[in-house]
Amino acid sequence: MQKAFVLGAGLGERLRPLTDQLPKPLIPVFHKPLITYAFDHLLAEGVRSFVVNTHHLPEAYARTFPEGKYGESPVAFRHEAPVRLETAGGIANVRDLLGEEPFIVYNGDILTTLPLEPLIREHRERGNLVTLALRSSGPALHIGYDAETHRVIDIRNKLGTGNDGTHLFTGIYICEPEFHEWLTPGKVESVIPIFLTLIQQGKLGAIVLDEGDWWDLGSRAAYLEAHQALAQSGRNPAPAIHPTAQVSSEAQLSGLNIIGPDAVVEAGALLEDCVLWPGARVTGSSRLKRCIVRSGITATEIREGADL
Repeated sequence: MQKAFVLGAGLGERLRPLTDQLPKPLIPVFHKPLITYAFDHLLAEGVRSFVVNTHHLPEAYARTFPEGKYGESPVAFRHEAPVRLETAGGIANVRDLLGEEPFIVYNGDILTTLPLEPLIREHRERGNLVTLALRSSGPALHIGYDAETHRVIDIRNKLGTGNDGTHLFTGIYICEPEFHEWLTPGKVESVIPIFLTLIQQGKLGAIVLDEGDWWDLGSRAAYLEAHQALAQSGRNPAPAIHPTAQVSSEAQLSGLNIIGPDAVVEAGALLEDCVLWPGARVTGSSRLKRCIVRSGITATEIREGADL
């Protein structure tokens, strides 16, 4: 599996005001853009090039990947304008970039360590048109799955099977190039109606992957919790306080505080379980608990559970 389509065009409405500054796939997690965790995950399983769709704040992607590469791997961007094309429309819009080979689709707003090799093997051995990666627990059990046949049998009971869902859809799946024939170029369309048709024709397979971790970083609570979980697991990729951050020895820090590159914490400041993006500043009069301070913002207040 050489190519992956990483969805980067979401609006991130539940994360505002954080996503007023960055698209959700670019929000920093332990000082790295979220989308780069997807890239690393995919590279480890043999993917060699990426396609990313953009819509909201596309210039942020250009700043983050000015050479159109992640390491040595090419990253091709395709902007969707004036409207966002949704998942199926987004895939149709990059057919020329994906070529005529199987490809992985990966939501750009998730953070996960689930194993991809079993998904790739399942897809190849079963000969599915599309194979979904599922989990048996999680916040949204909308996929009806038959463990005996390894087939998806319904989604939120939309086919009237009486099955409202037993499994979580992880946002990762593999498609054969023939999947493009089911899509309409230029149409604003979700993949769900197409998946429902595939279910009826026995063409939508799945595999349950409960190993590893999985987070949807669609809310500030999930964003903060992912940092905590990474730190507790020992898999955090960088020190909590970036080497270029300036943190006064007279500031008081408790809990887990992620302080990004060139961020400043002045003497007298109190921080508890906060995330400071690159270039954020916290003055000595600030008392912050479970707050997120964006790049270029100066915090001067007493706040709890706020996005600044």
